[in-house]
Amino acid sequence: MHYIEVEKLAFHYQDEPVLENISFEVDPEDFVMLTGENGAAKTTLLRNILGLLKPSKGSVRLSPKNRLGEKLVVGYVSQQIASFNTGFPSTVLELVQSGRYQRGKWFKRLDKDDKEHVRRSLESVGMWEMRNKKIGELSGGQKQRIAIARVCAADPDLFILDEPTTGMDVQSREEFYKLLRHNSMEHGKGILMVTHDHEEIRHYASKHIELVRKEDSPWRCFSMDSCKELSKPHS
Repeated sequence: MHYIEVEKLAFHYQDEPVLENISFEVDPEDFVMLTGENGAAKTTLLRNILGLLKPSKGSVRLSPKNRLGEKLVVGYVSQQIASFNTGFPSTVLELVQSGRYQRGKWFKRLDKDDKEHVRRSLESVGMWEMRNKKIGELSGGQKQRIAIARVCAADPDLFILDEPTTGMDVQSREEFYKLLRHNSMEHGKGILMVTHDHEEIRHYASKHIELVRKEDSPWRCFSMDSCKELSKPHS
């Protein structure tokens, strides 16, 4: 089963080629890092995968079901979340807890397991101590962290993450990578993550996709270098 299947994808902005000949899969238990120089259309590729953009050629398929035969749940963290104004009434804890409602708990009290998911999610991004703060009081980087925590609390089958660790310190990044690795190896999650920290994350990821400038292209057009298997990370 493939959670993501990309086959010979090409994407053009009007007549300008941006991506060509992109093919790869993301399966349950895969932790895939996606890298490339600045401007390498990594976010554009994610938007094609999510259905926010339509490929010019080729295809993208998201599995409708997870490996248990249930509806696939996708968790997406964009590169920059929308800003919250200073009057936003929710606390950090309340906002991250709302991620659990995506698992069919709209009119139910959160149980012990739900609360444990929320705690671990906030701890993984270094925001547990800030849980009672109002969202509007946080910095931009802190808001990005709680956006990640909310997605983690939702316990998706497939994570699609666009440079989620921007603004995190080294310790917070390592804790977050450990959480992702645990989710992929122990819980069968699929992960596709755009990152610039490829040397840090390569110890946790299982595959590496790199977008490179296509030779002899008059435009900034990128294709895949390869989809490399990395040595299997240890739990």
